[in-house]
Amino acid sequence: MRQRPIPRRTPGNLPSDLSGFVGRGGELSELGRLLDASRLVTVTGAGGVGKTRLVLAAARAAADAAAGPVRPSDASGPADPAQERYFDGVWLAELASVRDPALLELTLAEALGLTDHTTRPPRTVLAEHLAERRLLLVLDGFEQLVDETADLVRDLLRRSPGLRVLAAGRRPLTLDGELSWPLAPLDPEEALALLIERTSAADPAFALTEANRAVLAELCARLDGLPLALELAAGRLRTLSPEQVLSRLEDRFALLTGGSRGALPRHRALRTAIGWSHELCTAGERLLWARLSVFAGQFDLDAAEYVCAGPDLPVDSVLDLVGELLGQSLLIREETAAGVRYRMLESVRIYGAGWLESLGDARRLRRRHRDWYMGLATWCELDWFSPRQEEVAALVEAELPNLRLALECCLDEPEEIHLGQYLAGTLWFFWAGCGRLTEGRHWLDRTLEGDLGHSAPTGVEYESSRLKALWVLGYVAALQGDSVASMSALYECRDGAARSENPVAGAYAVHRMGCLALISDDMTRAGELLGSALERYREAGELNSNVLMCQVELAMALAFQGDLAGALTLCREVRDICEERGERWTKAYALYVLAYAALDAGGTAEARRLLAECVAINHTFRDLVGLVLAVELLALVTVAEGHPAEAAVLQGAAEPLWDGVGMRLFGSGYFNAPRLMCQERAGELLGAERYASCARHGRTLPLDALVERALRGPEPAPVPAGPLPRPRGATERSERPMVHPGAKSRKPAGSPEGEPAG
Repeated sequence: MRQRPIPRRTPGNLPSDLSGFVGRGGELSELGRLLDASRLVTVTGAGGVGKTRLVLAAARAAADAAAGPVRPSDASGPADPAQERYFDGVWLAELASVRDPALLELTLAEALGLTDHTTRPPRTVLAEHLAERRLLLVLDGFEQLVDETADLVRDLLRRSPGLRVLAAGRRPLTLDGELSWPLAPLDPEEALALLIERTSAADPAFALTEANRAVLAELCARLDGLPLALELAAGRLRTLSPEQVLSRLEDRFALLTGGSRGALPRHRALRTAIGWSHELCTAGERLLWARLSVFAGQFDLDAAEYVCAGPDLPVDSVLDLVGELLGQSLLIREETAAGVRYRMLESVRIYGAGWLESLGDARRLRRRHRDWYMGLATWCELDWFSPRQEEVAALVEAELPNLRLALECCLDEPEEIHLGQYLAGTLWFFWAGCGRLTEGRHWLDRTLEGDLGHSAPTGVEYESSRLKALWVLGYVAALQGDSVASMSALYECRDGAARSENPVAGAYAVHRMGCLALISDDMTRAGELLGSALERYREAGELNSNVLMCQVELAMALAFQGDLAGALTLCREVRDICEERGERWTKAYALYVLAYAALDAGGTAEARRLLAECVAINHTFRDLVGLVLAVELLALVTVAEGHPAEAAVLQGAAEPLWDGVGMRLFGSGYFNAPRLMCQERAGELLGAERYASCARHGRTLPLDALVERALRGPEPAPVPAGPLPRPRGATERSERPMVHPGAKSRKPAGSPEGEPAG
């Protein structure tokens, strides 16, 4: 009997444990039991008690249990409950740096690996994604948004029967069915084991001896067995003896017991631990600690030097002070795709923020932080048009929490809204080129609405910032399929540019109007507007990825109207410029048009080669729009090569990608024509039932698996395909485009031509 295929299991996104998990064996077992009994378990306790590490250990145990061999669907015997319960993986969402409630759902969607191009509410996207899945979702650090988090979790649990949630916070979510479990400090033996392990890692010469055992045990007791306090103590044991640490700790306990008498002892102990570490720092270390608290998430040394240095903290001292804070476990060093970066534990950061407020310097530091990230965004926009494009994408991804904080800072001051508009507009390449359309739309809308009702500043700088935000909003909204919002923003930008005599902004407005006409099937108008924009760009001396994209879009308009020779000339020029400048993002779109022309001329091998490079580039930048367009055309290439089953799989795989982008193929008859042709030919060769089966399989493919499959190509032994169905005779090839006969007029959203087959 033929065995059914083994389904693909989704692992999740849990980070590896680099420093080891010490103790907590009983708590780990109990937490596993609670997860068996309830769909929502919240581990509560004071900051520093070890909630995060415990829930991550429990999550890793669940992931390991679910990662065993998948049983065939016809196998006998009982199924492993963990494999069934967490079939779709274990996923971590870190919420500690999220301050804006509007970003909560976006952050959760990002943690689950969802794309964010759609105009649908992020909660709807989350609910639809989770509705049929069985997974464990770990939420860490939600205290600053407890009400919003509780509302979201309640909604998702109601709509997703296969979802379980494990949360860590200082308070429960207080939801029906929630099992809230307070986490106690470590017992004496585990506390001592943790202290020894961490101290030995920092100082390999350190060891537990009979001479120091009693002092170390007393130190653990005085710190109430709190893991954060123990780790801070371990950092100090590199330079102080246990007796010295204990004697200094005595003073700190006396100093920091003046909080609320009703507070739990472990709350006072955490303040003691952090305050004690703060007191042991030098004046320079304390000042740097306080100033570093303005960062959200990770930061690099350059940012720390710019933001934190001043007359009382020389810039050349920051590196050494960062090293001292690292040695005391007050900073964490991390290797990332953007290079070496640093991060503060949240409790340590909050303590430093309080100190900064008491110094009366918080507002100034927040503005310096904003200024740094304004400059960073400006540099990244310029460097996007260079061989460092991929590095820029990784850097902005790593700096996103700080860029959000900088945008919030601009929004806090009505007279500085124009700076927020500039920053949101300057990040166009990240919103449009790196899969962040929804978040970009969020910030663009907020900054443009922020000066309504306020006496906003006037002048060239302010007007230029607003115009930039407007054309970027028009661009983002067009890609999302929101033509009304797009056109409104672009008309306002064009008219404002004319009034203020800003030819560059005018060029961008006309360009994006042409882009909107292109995806709306108005090819004549698209050609006129895009050609006009190119002339305006040349007159203004503008050359960057946007300008080259305008040329590619003009080539698309020509190709769709049958002028493939003109399209080839434009895209070959773009490709050459991109290769000369090291630009890859726009090059991918030029390759798409070149592949379209190659396929029309019968060159399937050349078309596949071009599209494979296009897919690889777009996947690198997480540009879902470019990726799904390439996959759609690659499916047509595949059926032309004689592989209808593989073509149907690719078509099926493209469908959920369009759900993440917005309107399928923009609702365009021209962009939809390759899909219809592929669907028709593959359906003829396979039959309706097998075509539908292959397409269903494609819809189950994760994005990475789809990309791997697209790059690998189909297996040998093709089915003889014969000529592709064409809406014209072969002699008309140079005069008419390879499109569906009805594509000459714009199709309304939801037209039959945009629907998939069977």
